[in-house]
Amino acid sequence: MTSSLPSTPEETAQPEPGKPTVVLGGGPAGLTAGYLLAKRDLPVIVLEAEDQVGGLAKTVVRDGYRFDLGGHRFFTKAKEVERLWHEVMGDEFLLRPRMSRIYWNKRFLDYPLNGRDVVKKLGPVELTRSVGSYLWAAVKPKGKEETFEDWVSNRFGRRLFELFFRSYTEKVWGVPTSELRAEWAAQRIKGLSFFSAAKAAFFGNEGNKVKSLIQQFHYPRYGPGQMWETMTDEISALGGEVRLGSPVERIVVEDGVVREIVVAGGERIEPGHVISSLPLRTTVAITEPHAPGEVAEAARGLRYRDFLTVALVLDGEDLFPDNWIYIHDPSVRVGRIQNYRSWSPWMVPDESKACVGLEYFCFAGDDLWTMDDDSLVELATRELEALGLASREKVERGYAVRVPKAYPMYDADYAERVDAIRAWLDGIENLQQVGRNGLHRYNNSDHSMLTAIRAVENAVLGTNHDIWSVNAESVYHEEDVAEEHPYRDAPRTPELASDEPAPATRVP
Repeated sequence: MTSSLPSTPEETAQPEPGKPTVVLGGGPAGLTAGYLLAKRDLPVIVLEAEDQVGGLAKTVVRDGYRFDLGGHRFFTKAKEVERLWHEVMGDEFLLRPRMSRIYWNKRFLDYPLNGRDVVKKLGPVELTRSVGSYLWAAVKPKGKEETFEDWVSNRFGRRLFELFFRSYTEKVWGVPTSELRAEWAAQRIKGLSFFSAAKAAFFGNEGNKVKSLIQQFHYPRYGPGQMWETMTDEISALGGEVRLGSPVERIVVEDGVVREIVVAGGERIEPGHVISSLPLRTTVAITEPHAPGEVAEAARGLRYRDFLTVALVLDGEDLFPDNWIYIHDPSVRVGRIQNYRSWSPWMVPDESKACVGLEYFCFAGDDLWTMDDDSLVELATRELEALGLASREKVERGYAVRVPKAYPMYDADYAERVDAIRAWLDGIENLQQVGRNGLHRYNNSDHSMLTAIRAVENAVLGTNHDIWSVNAESVYHEEDVAEEHPYRDAPRTPELASDEPAPATRVP
């Protein structure tokens, strides 16, 4: 296999000879960094706290049933990442059809949009009101766009915001839309405007130009975790190390350089370079000596949205053909329902059974998070029946899986807090943060992998890429543009590229 990094004279600027690059976290970003370093015969140790790799993108297996936690479709316009996916997975990378719908007002709306379906389900009166609201917003937009609510209302009109954006977004994030920053909307749904959505509805999405409306995607045969498990095997085969059950307890810094990584149990590793995908809050908390008071306070103030999946095994055929259905109905707490067989037939071991995953967004410690597994299975069974998808008699058993720190929150103070932490981290010469939680940025798997690719380039080639800028200006996520130069500092990356389409808000 050839390296994804170019051979240039700059290769002499490598990590300190004899000392490994230590990668903190075995999710998509961490494993990408470990894989690229191992391919170049450089010593690398990946430390993962859990007993399974993949982080937020792992695949959980229970009694042969495989659960994708979040729904990770693999689609990207980042050519480096796409090549890496195919290089790792080969023939195990399946091309799958995409189908999804929105459950709204006791109706199922096609998504991607279908013009006739929209007119039929909304009705002429509501459609007229929505168009009028949009035109009013176009003529008299709200001034300064500070919140998610402002941003969406300006682009879709107040009526569509109230109908489709408010209830689902508040279910996902657990806070009023007036508390979410406009930056989140700009990052996640930029380019999907009223007219682009309407055009796709009536004339199709030719060439997949609107990426949140793609018709097919790649997917590992046995779920997204297969990607990271295969990558782990490759790292080991190439001479690198991936250590499971190895939480990092301390990052010891001296004279602006990480001198030691202390692992649970007391092992001390002297790194040449450190690439960390640990949550920013964790990185600050475990660094020694302690961060300045204002930095520590900023880190403690960072917020995350957690979620849990309740997977139900049912007797009989699949309940629906969709990969997932977004549940906008405020009368139930479930936010989205996946049909695992639609992602890949190999996710469900028994052809006579159906298996669906109901996703609930919550905060660690709240009533949902602390509910025992049996009660969660009962809640999911009850809501599945309330939605008219299956009677409780069909449910044979269920499993609950909790996912902490799934989504960094873009609240009113997040940007100021991240800036304070970043300014402090910039003073540590051989430490780079990567990935979703590592940057406190709502990145998908491909964005996270791009941050790792850039970090390896910095460590190996002596480049000076600004990791924090990856996906900061994601203007090419909805459009067809020429391929970016593969080594520019601020690559433009796609909006809903590789992983979970939710909790990005949808409009029918």
